[in-house]
Amino acid sequence: MARRPETIDEYLAAVSAEKRAALEALRRTIRASAPKAEECISYGLPAFRLNGRLLVAFGAAANHCALYPMSASTVEAHKNELKDFDTSKGTIRFQPRRALPASLVWRLVRARIAQNAERHPPAKRRGTRGER
Repeated sequence: MARRPETIDEYLAAVSAEKRAALEALRRTIRASAPKAEECISYGLPAFRLNGRLLVAFGAAANHCALYPMSASTVEAHKNELKDFDTSKGTIRFQPRRALPASLVWRLVRARIAQNAERHPPAKRRGTRGER
């Protein structure tokens, strides 16, 4: 039985060169659109987490690559922009040679950041300024 990857680099090392190139480009775009997010492996897939919450994941399957926005409402909200791609509730499938446009990935990631912030606002910090 193959060992599950512990890092995104380990995951990418195990996929074909064509899919690896597409997924590395996707990874760079996600990183650029969410610079404070941390990389992780979640459910066996490369993922990004921000403020302790999953943001997006991506991966390779036998016949395609995929972006997982971890949100059916995000896919639904962008359905017109995604009409040229195969989608389902929380998955956007694409061919390595016809990757998702970086501008679209940027909008999807920014939408997920906003969605997570709305659903899970940061706790208010108690200030110490002026308090005695």
